[in-house]
Amino acid sequence: MKNILELMHLAKERHASDLHFMVDSPPILRINGGLEAVDKMSVLSSADTIDAFNQLTTEAQRTEFHNNMELDFSYVISDIGRFRCNASMQRQSVSLALRLLPPTVPTIDELALPTICKQLALMPRGLIVISGPTGSGKTTTLAAMVNHINKHKTCHVVTIEDPLEYNHINNKSIITQRELGTDTQSFSKALKYVLRQDPDIILVGEMRDLDTAAAVLNIAETGHLVFTTGHAPSSAQAIERIIDLFPPSERYLSQVRLASTLDAVLCQTLVPRADGDGRVVAVEIMLGNNAVKNLIREGKMHQLPNVIRTGSEDGLKNMDQSLVELFLANKISEESMYDLCLNRKDVEKLVARGQHTVTHRK
Repeated sequence: MKNILELMHLAKERHASDLHFMVDSPPILRINGGLEAVDKMSVLSSADTIDAFNQLTTEAQRTEFHNNMELDFSYVISDIGRFRCNASMQRQSVSLALRLLPPTVPTIDELALPTICKQLALMPRGLIVISGPTGSGKTTTLAAMVNHINKHKTCHVVTIEDPLEYNHINNKSIITQRELGTDTQSFSKALKYVLRQDPDIILVGEMRDLDTAAAVLNIAETGHLVFTTGHAPSSAQAIERIIDLFPPSERYLSQVRLASTLDAVLCQTLVPRADGDGRVVAVEIMLGNNAVKNLIREGKMHQLPNVIRTGSEDGLKNMDQSLVELFLANKISEESMYDLCLNRKDVEKLVARGQHTVTHRK
C-alpha cells in the first residue's frame, strides 16, 4: 500500500471530501457525494489498515482504541489542512474514515448558506440547532457562523468539539476551543464548568445524552447563545429527538424550556451541483416564531412541517422549497431535486409556479 500521507495528498488533489480504508477493498475516495476506488491500488489487507492507523495515531490514541474499539481524532498536514478521522472495527479488522477539511475557516457566503445564518450568528441569546445526516456539512456551517461572529462581534466563544476540526484565530472575538479526550472528558462535564469561563457564546458539538441536553437548556436559559448539532433529517424530528432524551416525567417541562429558548433549527443536506463541480447545500429553515414555539410547548411536533411550509413570509422554508429554489437557479439538476424531495406533487407545483414567475418577469 502507498504511504497513507500520499493518499491523503491525492484526496486533496481530487477534491475528495472523504478517504476510506477497509480490508478487502482498495482505498476509496468520496468525490461529489459518490464513491470511487483509487486507481491501480490493490485491495487492502488487515496489516495495511493497521499500518495506516499506526501512521496517524499516537500511542495514547492507540491505547484508547484498543480499550473502546472506537476512536475519533484529528490529524493535520501542513500543506493540506486538517482531517477528521474515525477508526472502528469491522469484521475483526481496523477500518478508517478520514474527512478532509478546508485549511481555512469558510465564510457563510463561500458556502452559499442562507443569509439568515448571519442574523442568527449575531443573536444575543437562545438556542440554534444545526441538523442533518452524517456528512451534510453541519460542522462546517457552525464553523462559518463562528467565523462570522469573530469578524463582527466582540465576545468570548467557547467551543466543545469531538474532534476539533477548524482552528479559529482570534479577531474581534476570543475563541476557546476544547476537544473531547484531550481538553475535557465529555460534553456534559465541560458544560458543567463552562459558565465559570466567562463565555458569551457556547458551541456544543452534539447533544448525545440527557446530561448534555439538560446542560444546554440550562445555559440557554441563563441568557447565553448556544449552538449545537443533531442528526435528524428534518427540523421537526430534530426537536423530537431532543425531547426524547428526557424521561417521560420531564417531557412537558423540557418542551416548555425548549420553546422558550429556541431561536432556530436549520436542517441541511448536500446536493451535487448541476455542473458536476462539487456540491451545494440545501437548507430547511425553522425559526422560533410564536407558532413554532406554541406547537413545541404543546408537544404538537407533527404540526411543525405545515407551519414551516406555510411560513415563507416569516422566513421559514422546508427542504422541498429549498431544493426547488436551487433547481430554478440552475444549481442542481431536476433529477437530484426529485431524488431528495419529500413530496413530489408539492415540488411539481412549486416548480411550475416558479417557472411561470420567471417567464412572466421576462
